[in-house]
Amino acid sequence: MPVRDASTQWTGDLQSGSGLTTLDSSNAGQFPVTFPTRAGEPDGHTSPEELVAAAHSACYAMSLSNGLTQAGTPPTSLAVSAEVELGRDDAGLAITEIRLTVDGTVPGITPEAFAEAAAVAKAGCPISKALAGVASITVSATLL
Repeated sequence: MPVRDASTQWTGDLQSGSGLTTLDSSNAGQFPVTFPTRAGEPDGHTSPEELVAAAHSACYAMSLSNGLTQAGTPPTSLAVSAEVELGRDDAGLAITEIRLTVDGTVPGITPEAFAEAAAVAKAGCPISKALAGVASITVSATLL
């Protein structure tokens, strides 16, 4: 399987420093990061949590699409969003919650079967597995 990579060049201390995160393997560009914008308003900067949200929403969409297709009900469309909450635990800063939301158009499936497929996809998504230490990962699934 392929390896994907990204890098960050950081300058300065935590509070006044800044960095540029580069998506190296895809050559998709550079994204500015700072701690004040990580802990506050984005102000045009990304954060590790936003990058986790992007990874989780993409992975989850693929996982759910695959599960639905294998069950004989391929989706017409899935709109997935992920909210990643930065908070604190006993050790300091931590991702404390991830909320996945999916709206799906899936011909021939019942709302109950869609909800079940959504839950199975959450458990099977490799990013969900990598984030197993997060206290709460929830999914809200709506069949359109």
